[in-house]
Amino acid sequence: MAQGRHKRETTARRFPRAVVVGVPTAALVTAATVATGVALHTPDKDGGLVASSALQDLSSAIERPDQVSRSSTRMDRQTLQALGDKQQAYDRELAQAERKRLRQIVTAALDRNVQRWTTTDLDLWTAAGKDAKQSGELTEGKKVVVTGRSADGRVEIVLDGKALWVTAGYLSDEKPIAAAAGLSMEPCPDPSVENGLTDGAVYVYRSVCHAFPQITSYGGWDNHGEHASGRALDIMTSDVELGNAIAEFLQSHAAELNLYDILWRQHIWTPERASEGWRAMSSRGSATANHYDHVHVAVY
Repeated sequence: MAQGRHKRETTARRFPRAVVVGVPTAALVTAATVATGVALHTPDKDGGLVASSALQDLSSAIERPDQVSRSSTRMDRQTLQALGDKQQAYDRELAQAERKRLRQIVTAALDRNVQRWTTTDLDLWTAAGKDAKQSGELTEGKKVVVTGRSADGRVEIVLDGKALWVTAGYLSDEKPIAAAAGLSMEPCPDPSVENGLTDGAVYVYRSVCHAFPQITSYGGWDNHGEHASGRALDIMTSDVELGNAIAEFLQSHAAELNLYDILWRQHIWTPERASEGWRAMSSRGSATANHYDHVHVAVY
């Protein structure tokens, strides 16, 4: 009989362990709680009560992940905040450095007198490369400061305290002339005449071109006399009436065109001695040299 009771007790002791092992994972918390109660009332070999340290550890482990997660979240937020503060400080330093660079550029440019004027309407760009974004438009005749930097067909300028880029070749070291009434700065059919001419001479050419479209031949820059400076223009015609009309047109706009002299049919007229009218000149030996086949005009 003692042996039979011993077998039943052995079976009873193993049964709870088998049940705990076979419980699905999703019921682990419930099983742990129940098992803990059972273990606290399980007699040892001496008939006393013992607590299962393994189940206590399991119960503690169930609560621990939440505590670790909350701590990690606080740490991540603090780290992100610190990184954000550092980024903002870095951006401020960059902005300050850029403003300082632009101030130095403007000061140096003004000291060197490297101001320029736009000769046409220009698009403004944030950089020189292909990825640059358009940042507005610069109208003709606008004064800017150039930095001396150029790349990819563009030059850097400073405008309203900002560094921007414009297409190269459209900045002049002379202030563009605004056309007065009856005059013009619109391009003419033959732009090659303007090669080597100053802005003032170009102004005369364009004004005459539009006022007298019947004139199709001009003489611009060459290496003799007033033409060598780029300040003179020959308006080719042998028609006396047409030549007189051109000469009178130039005289009436002498101030706006900043004229130096007019030569026509072996005579000279200058604004400084306008009260004397046309003054005769000595012969120079040919119709062309004596200006019978063209009106010669020069600007200061």
